[in-house]
Amino acid sequence: MTAILPVAQSEIFYPSADGEPVAETYDHLYVLLTTLEVLKQYLADIQATVLANQFLYYAQGYPKLRVAPDVMVIFDVTPGGRDNYKIWEEGQVPSVIFEMTSSGTKDQDQIFKKTLYEQLGVKEYWLFDPKREWQEEQLRGYRLRGEIYEPISDNRSEPLKLRLQAEGRLINFYREDTGEKLLIPGELAQALRDEVVARQQAEEQAEAERQRAEAERQRAEAECQRAEEAQAQVEQLKARLRSLGISDTE
Repeated sequence: MTAILPVAQSEIFYPSADGEPVAETYDHLYVLLTTLEVLKQYLADIQATVLANQFLYYAQGYPKLRVAPDVMVIFDVTPGGRDNYKIWEEGQVPSVIFEMTSSGTKDQDQIFKKTLYEQLGVKEYWLFDPKREWQEEQLRGYRLRGEIYEPISDNRSEPLKLRLQAEGRLINFYREDTGEKLLIPGELAQALRDEVVARQQAEEQAEAERQRAEAERQRAEAECQRAEEAQAQVEQLKARLRSLGISDTE
């Protein structure tokens, strides 16, 4: 009988792709990419990473036990992208996961993935239905309390310290400390353009003020010179009168 030897961990292959499309529709893809970019910018100075549609492997030695969250945020790991994410290598479970749901993924999103993320200890799980295909509320969140998910009623993400709001077919994020909205890429680009225009206008206004101040200085100098010339003429006249023996007070 031929012995069957266990496969060494180093020989196990963990794929980074399965040939499936990133998202079902343009709306799903757009909100996925927008959420990824907004959270990447927000967490740029934090020891964290934000991944989108990468395989999340949760059982060492079993490459078929995987899931590909639309967007996941993991804290206390090296920043930057990965082709896939292995929990046992990184040492951290995602803190927040977003799934852009649809009628076609409804059962998987609200049953299988919800149960899996709950068991893995993912602190928050958010379901966003961009086309409003099945969720009464377009954005629905769950927060881990103990070992059980409870519905989020305040639209707050505790790990992210953000308030979430469905607007149109996007998720908008607002800082809890300032109330400031996190700009999506298009809004950020427009804000930068507005900032450039405002800076140019400020520079032009400052230059105009400088030119007005310079013109005022030159006018004042001219007035002063004319006054000095007039005073000199008066002094010359007084001197001539005195030379003629005429008092300048007569």
